[in-house]
This record gives sequence, structure tokens and C-alpha cells, in this order.
Amino acid sequence: MRSFLIAAALVIATISPVLADDAKQDFKLVNSTGYELKALYVSPSKADDWGDDILGQDVLSDGQTVNVHFSPKVHTCKWDLKVTYSDDDSNAVWSEIDLCTVEKITIHYDRKNDVTRATFD
Repeated sequence: MRSFLIAAALVIATISPVLADDAKQDFKLVNSTGYELKALYVSPSKADDWGDDILGQDVLSDGQTVNVHFSPKVHTCKWDLKVTYSDDDSNAVWSEIDLCTVEKITIHYDRKNDVTRATFD
């Protein structure tokens, strides 16, 4: 049931116009890691599981951007984000992101320290 609710709340498109009725949680994810991402999960912070990969069969190559759209009926602001790399199945997770105030998330990989970090604008 929970996975269905998350799937119903999220719609993803790689190219989409800005609509007047966009939800305040909508954001742009930029992959600046130097690597391909094979999975993207966005889940309410209070949820017990991640639900479905919202990239589906697609991948997000380095340098690409994806727009994540929510139903205007969604009122939750705090969300968790998880990405999975294609090359080794490793992942990175961020918790309690206030998507009501964030419009763009850029993911970076620090090779020297082997850490994936994100900036929130």
C-alpha cells in the first residue's frame, strides 16, 4: 500500500515544462558525480521503505538532470533521497530534506574521500 502511495505521489520526467499547478515539493536533481546513477528513490521521511525506483528503466548519466514532480495533493515537506550507482551498486542517502524549500539538488562525488555529497538550493 505504501509503495502505491509513493508511486501515486511522484511522477518523473527528464524534460518537462514548469506548470502553474506544480507541487511545492517538485525539484531538479543534477548528477555531477562523474558516474552514472541507475536508481533514484524519494520517500517520505517517516516511511519504513523506499518504494519503487522512480527512474524506472532509465539511468541518469553524469551531467544529466531530472525533474521530479509530485502530485499537488501531496502536503508532506520532509523527504529522504537515495541514489544508487550503476557501476558498483553502492548508494548514498540523505534524510529529512525539506522539499518545500529546496528547488534543486546537485549530487557530487568526492573521489579523494570516497564520499557522495549533495548541495541543496
